[in-house]
Amino acid sequence: MTKLGVIFHPKFPIETLADYARHAEAAGFDELWLWDDCFAPGALTAAAIALAATRALNIGIGLMPATAYNPLFAAMEITTLARTFPGRILPGFGHGFGPWMKQINAAPKSSLGTLEATVDAVRRLLAGETVSVHNEHLNLDALRMQTTPAYVPPLFIGAMREKTLQLAGRAGDGSILPNLSSPEYVRWCWRHVRAGMAQIGRNAHRMVVFLDAKVSADGRSARDVMRHTLAARWPWTDIQVEHCGIDPKQLDAVLSRGRAAANEIPDAWIDAIAAAGTPEHVRQTIQRWVDAGADHVVLQPLDGDADCLDEYARLLMPGWKR
Repeated sequence: MTKLGVIFHPKFPIETLADYARHAEAAGFDELWLWDDCFAPGALTAAAIALAATRALNIGIGLMPATAYNPLFAAMEITTLARTFPGRILPGFGHGFGPWMKQINAAPKSSLGTLEATVDAVRRLLAGETVSVHNEHLNLDALRMQTTPAYVPPLFIGAMREKTLQLAGRAGDGSILPNLSSPEYVRWCWRHVRAGMAQIGRNAHRMVVFLDAKVSADGRSARDVMRHTLAARWPWTDIQVEHCGIDPKQLDAVLSRGRAAANEIPDAWIDAIAAAGTPEHVRQTIQRWVDAGADHVVLQPLDGDADCLDEYARLLMPGWKR
């Protein structure tokens, strides 16, 4: 069954999180996802706030930078949340944003190796194992948790390219794809995830996709806002452009002029990578991501647009069928 979630954007004031989480749960969302961005309020403490403010809402973290988190301390924090709110925490790990990792002296020789080693160590610690690792990625000597969660939460891995997608399939319980991930790109990602799963015989995996979403009663105003958002973000990540079903040369010819090109973005381009329009159109658009293999579709408010959650609640969710 597909889970529908919503993001608490890091541009939102952290003191509004509890009310935001309650609003999301009352609207019928299954999940609320947080970002663990450098220099913003921390996602693990934010997760505790959101969990305490709600009754059943699952809280995801996308993503904790593995190169900056010691596996023991990550396992300690996850244990606190998993024991207090069993079955409701969805931790995600990633490479971390390169410039930030360099800024805080957390850029290893191999972020791929560190990511895989960290996730493996965290999983083993949560399971109560004694963990010793001595290699170029980690140096852990006989670590063992005194307390472990009765239910070990799934560990997600943020991925975009072939090697990390295969790593996610091999080492993660699920993958997290960022916004601008088209249905075509989701299918392409699944091929690499499955290749990683096959390497060690895994047979279960969940795909989380963040989806830019804007809904309005007339549809046109939502699409106009989305056009300006997409134009302002250019250039998009090359691997996503390659698999979005849009001619890259046409994209560059239009969007290289930045915000001035917003009005030239056709509806087909919006529908390829985002969900914007009337409530019915957005519901149908979300289904395209579900059909492509998204197990969790997480709606992303546009650049911290504070009105988005209320619009989702009033217009989109009453007609959402699970």
